[in-house]
Amino acid sequence: MDLVSDPVSDHACRFVPSYLLRRVSPGSLAVDGAHRGRRTALLLEGRSVVAPGGPAWTVHSADHDTTLPGRAVRAAGQRASGDVAVDEAADGITAALALFADVYGRASYDGRGAPVTLTVHYGQDYDNAFWNGVQLVFGDGDGKIFERFTRPVDVLGHELTHAVTEHTAGLRYQDQSGALNESVSDVFASCLKQRLLGQSPDEADWLIGAGIFAPGVRARALRDMAAPGTAYDDPVLGRDPQVGHLDDYVETADDNGGVHINSGIPNRAFQLAAVAVGGTSWEGAGRIWYAALTGGDVRADTDFAGFAAATVAVAGEHADDVRQAWAAVGVLSAGGVVGGGAGTGVGAAGVAGDRVVSVRRSGGFAGLGVDGTIDLAGDDPRAPELAALLDRVDLGAVPGGDPQPDRYVYDLDLCGARCRVPEQHLTPDLARIVELVLGG
Repeated sequence: MDLVSDPVSDHACRFVPSYLLRRVSPGSLAVDGAHRGRRTALLLEGRSVVAPGGPAWTVHSADHDTTLPGRAVRAAGQRASGDVAVDEAADGITAALALFADVYGRASYDGRGAPVTLTVHYGQDYDNAFWNGVQLVFGDGDGKIFERFTRPVDVLGHELTHAVTEHTAGLRYQDQSGALNESVSDVFASCLKQRLLGQSPDEADWLIGAGIFAPGVRARALRDMAAPGTAYDDPVLGRDPQVGHLDDYVETADDNGGVHINSGIPNRAFQLAAVAVGGTSWEGAGRIWYAALTGGDVRADTDFAGFAAATVAVAGEHADDVRQAWAAVGVLSAGGVVGGGAGTGVGAAGVAGDRVVSVRRSGGFAGLGVDGTIDLAGDDPRAPELAALLDRVDLGAVPGGDPQPDRYVYDLDLCGARCRVPEQHLTPDLARIVELVLGG
């Protein structure tokens, strides 16, 4: 085996969080996220492959494959297609673009009117949605735990906002800046949902992903911005682990430092600020959060305290309301002094032995995690193919790179050689290893 023990990357990202997928059998197996050819090269260079001009958005179908963008089905200005997922994506992107244009004066995610590419029916039973730096992608779910990821409009708003964040503050998808990245997406996803429903902050349910779970799952939604940690409590999923106060901040190697768990802290701050500021969330506190995100004071590694200070600075007559909201979650004191977090440890997967292959998948929109292990010395029928794959794997040839919001990350222990690989950098051999270990 041509293996190295140095980590391939310290970063990764996704919409279904790692702590959730750990509790369920993987509905979405590994996909070859490393897009080939010119698309891959441009992504690694940070350049868009979206051509200027054309319709404001186009929805494609991957037809349960993983080739992007897939078959174009419906573009802006065209009639409904009759494909439920396509039409949900079309309605959602129309509303999300209108939110940013009408309320914040922003033309598309880049501020320059870039056409938006969306793909639905991605993969087989794929339990996730993500922004990959070029386009939005949505799976259909496995039908057992998750339904279509296009079904709740706030999922679409969440993913589009990741693109906005990438083109503005560029919050790094790790630790506190990553939790802020997630929270900002939840903030504008909730603003979108409330705008469509005509709700005030007092009337809103503040749920993210309501309707994403299949019937029978004991869950109101994926997250509750008003009461982090209460969105679900299910025998399979476990209990919602989100935290809503800095004293409970979770230190973990999973999910890029617990970005989906700790995002509950700034989420709760926004909900409190929206109620205190009054009016509507999108015109009131939403304008403050947008001004902070785009004003230049929030940068890639900004932490909770830095973001809180930026929102207070642009809040004008509502500065005290915003400061009190951050104080309520422990980030600021009433006088603006930064609070401290005690932290709760959440470890990653265990260590494999000399002839054991272990895979841990974390991240995703829901932040769930899932583990798998195969002993090559045992009688597992997958062992021979796995051993052959290990003979030709070269971890040193796998590119590193920054995480992409809401995509998966894989921690691999290949008979003692350990690495962390973001979904978009899985080679075909590594993707097959993941599929064998997690899908057997």
